[in-house]
Amino acid sequence: MTEISAGMVKELREMTGLGMMECKKALAEAGGDLRKAEELLRIKSGAKASKAASRVAAEGVIGAYLSPDARLGALVELNCETDFVAKNDDFVGFAKSLAEIVATRNPKDVQELSSLDLLGAKVEQRRQALIQKISENISIRHFRRLQALGKLALYLHATKIGVLVDFEGPDELGRDIAMHVAFHKPAYLTKRDVPADIVTRERDIQTARARESGKPAEIAAKMVEGALNKFLAEITLLGQPFVKDDKQSVEKVLTGKKAKVNGYAFIVVGEGIEKKSGDFAAQVMAQAGKAR
Repeated sequence: MTEISAGMVKELREMTGLGMMECKKALAEAGGDLRKAEELLRIKSGAKASKAASRVAAEGVIGAYLSPDARLGALVELNCETDFVAKNDDFVGFAKSLAEIVATRNPKDVQELSSLDLLGAKVEQRRQALIQKISENISIRHFRRLQALGKLALYLHATKIGVLVDFEGPDELGRDIAMHVAFHKPAYLTKRDVPADIVTRERDIQTARARESGKPAEIAAKMVEGALNKFLAEITLLGQPFVKDDKQSVEKVLTGKKAKVNGYAFIVVGEGIEKKSGDFAAQVMAQAGKAR
């Protein structure tokens, strides 16, 4: 029988990210063949990943990366099933690694990201190994990458909201704008960026409201324009009241500081994912009962 040394186990752990006992067992099953043991673990972790894939993963973290010169940055949403796992060091570390890969290698989508190398293995292999280790569904949902025209400000709100802002001006203002984006989540930068069909739909709605008001045509037209301008201000970063001084719009604050925002990106963990309702405590107790 082949002796399994601690060094062999350590090397397999570094290759797969799995636990010591799992690696030792795989090496014994593979007769000490490191590559065969890795394949066995990949097969097992892949099967476990497939079983976990049907479970809703609406919790998670935002992995973030900002280059030393603050010109390149990325945000990645990594999802899991419970907030407990979202605090796991391996899970958080994986999210950060993904953000750096997105920033530096610029994959076009999650599929390409999954095929890239991470510490000697494919990202997808690392994901499956993490599922095997943590025993929860883990998914890379999406990412955003920014190459700055000016410089980037990064803001993370409790790892659940990540924001990057490409700006020109004082560093403190850049961070304040990033905080504003996290709070107000503007859909567009300026009124010019709002798609024509959205503007047309809102104008039609306001026109119908003005017509029902019974006001004279001239007054009704002013009502429509006023309501439309308010709507556009609410959904655009530059039009919104600044989070730290709601008496001024973001645009006025920027003008006063001779600053500029070239663009921004943000991700909110779990946004748009339908979470299953239920008594989490009861679920935990049920699982504990099965384990007895």
